[in-house]
Amino acid sequence: MNQERHSFFLPATAAAGRGRLALLALALLALFSVFASLPPIPQPDSYHAFADRRACLGVPNCMDVLSNAALLAVGLAGTLWLGRRRPGVAGAEAAGYRLLFVAIALTGIGSAYYHWAPDHDTLFWDRLPMGLAFMALLAAVVAERLGARAGRLALALLPLLGMASVLAWYLSELGGAGDLRPYLAMQAGGALAILLLIGLFPPRHDRGGDIPLALGLYGLALLCDKLLDQPLFDLGGVISGHTLKHLLAAGAVFVLLRMLRRRLPLADATSSPS
Repeated sequence: MNQERHSFFLPATAAAGRGRLALLALALLALFSVFASLPPIPQPDSYHAFADRRACLGVPNCMDVLSNAALLAVGLAGTLWLGRRRPGVAGAEAAGYRLLFVAIALTGIGSAYYHWAPDHDTLFWDRLPMGLAFMALLAAVVAERLGARAGRLALALLPLLGMASVLAWYLSELGGAGDLRPYLAMQAGGALAILLLIGLFPPRHDRGGDIPLALGLYGLALLCDKLLDQPLFDLGGVISGHTLKHLLAAGAVFVLLRMLRRRLPLADATSSPS
């Protein structure tokens, strides 16, 4: 299989690689400039008023709490699978995916804790591992597309930035001037960077389309949360949009685990520096 088929551009040369990195940097700079130009975005208290507030077996907000078991399960499954040495997943990329799955398991716990008693304070523990997960995935993609050295650098810096964005939001709320822009910019910037890395740089393995599929499922999960929480619950009182968000997010992570289990190295992929 020819490497050029996996990139929007012609075969990589040093100049072409620098040009693609410059394009990536410019796109992220433009996105962050948009966020910087916006006024502060506080977290409204109404965010915590979810549609399904039923309790069961002594558990408040039962479905929103218990649906996090799906995130915990897929996070643990990925962590255990990567706990053994896997020939197709190694080095910085393996470390990035391992951190991703651990963070997803922690998100399942943190989100359940949040939904037990939703407020800004408990929401912090929901979002903190989410910030870690987003940036761990980006670091893994950097390692696969740009090589081991870039992956190690990304793995050292990006997870810290992800958690810092959540901390910045929470401290702004404690200071009485809540501002979601750092957290939102981290999510949007991470997704944009992943898609551009996939589009601009050739892969070392097949199944490259699984990562955009996972991002698409997560985007659908956000839509269910923002637009369909109450409407879905009103249809029959079975499931709310926010509960469905948890299940779709777990499905997105499962897509990534399935990708790692099934993918194969491309015979003509460029070897990365160690």
